[in-house]
Amino acid sequence: MNWDDLKVFLAVARFESLSAAGRELKVDPATVGRRIARLEEKLGAPLFGKSPQGYAMTDAGQRLLTHAERAEQATAGAVEELAGQAGDLSGQIRIGAPDGCANYLLPQVCSKIMDENPNLEIQIVALPRVFNLSKREADMAIGVSPPTAGRLTVQKITDYKLHLAAARRYLIKHPKINSIEDLKGHRVIGYIPDLIFDKELDYLGEVGVDLVNLASNSVSVQFNWVRNACGVGVVHDFAIPFGRGIRKVLTDELSLTRSFYLIRHADDRRLERLNRFAVLLGDGLRTEVARLEAMT
Repeated sequence: MNWDDLKVFLAVARFESLSAAGRELKVDPATVGRRIARLEEKLGAPLFGKSPQGYAMTDAGQRLLTHAERAEQATAGAVEELAGQAGDLSGQIRIGAPDGCANYLLPQVCSKIMDENPNLEIQIVALPRVFNLSKREADMAIGVSPPTAGRLTVQKITDYKLHLAAARRYLIKHPKINSIEDLKGHRVIGYIPDLIFDKELDYLGEVGVDLVNLASNSVSVQFNWVRNACGVGVVHDFAIPFGRGIRKVLTDELSLTRSFYLIRHADDRRLERLNRFAVLLGDGLRTEVARLEAMT
């Protein structure tokens, strides 16, 4: 069994599709299928079963997965060791993050990291969902709550604050907001209730507001509605400096504190390159949250 065969196996295991695995490996799906069939013949056991959902691992595939991931980590570690770790960071690193963090924090944090490490290639995947690190959707992810399952390492990065807010133009034209009850007379902006992927994001439900007039699963869409005087919504304090004329309201009645966590695959802690990047990322996020919140 060689490493190239294991790379093909890992791609199919993670993407559950010959075509998706082929795109990742930059080969055609037929080649992926032949390589898997050849590996199964060598091992004398089926590694995948075809289902309507895609390619699902058999028991033999699950057993091979553990060994294949160890081989992957050993190969990556060897490359890092031979390249040396005294110089700048280089290569591609992909970060998964909720879109609030991805839009208002990560651009400037990653830019500063790249100023000192110009050979890095940083990819930010901004999606309002939990990332599957076991399938290598990202090298590391930022979450709003610590996961409780999976072979993961979790480190708290920093707390951040959120408040109800509206554009000054909106507040001038509409009745005053003196209590949570007054929100019934206003257009409320928030998440689509059935698309809230983490209980920590149910900001309005926490204070008993159950009617959302303008809803999106994207923090950026919600923020733009607030910025364009469309209504009242819960806004990250660190985003407020990006919208002129946005004012906090009811700060005594609704002031939320949430946290960002850095989530990594447990095996990656042996990779010094990712360890160094994780330190820079965590330090940068803490500094940037503090800087932006101080401006509000």
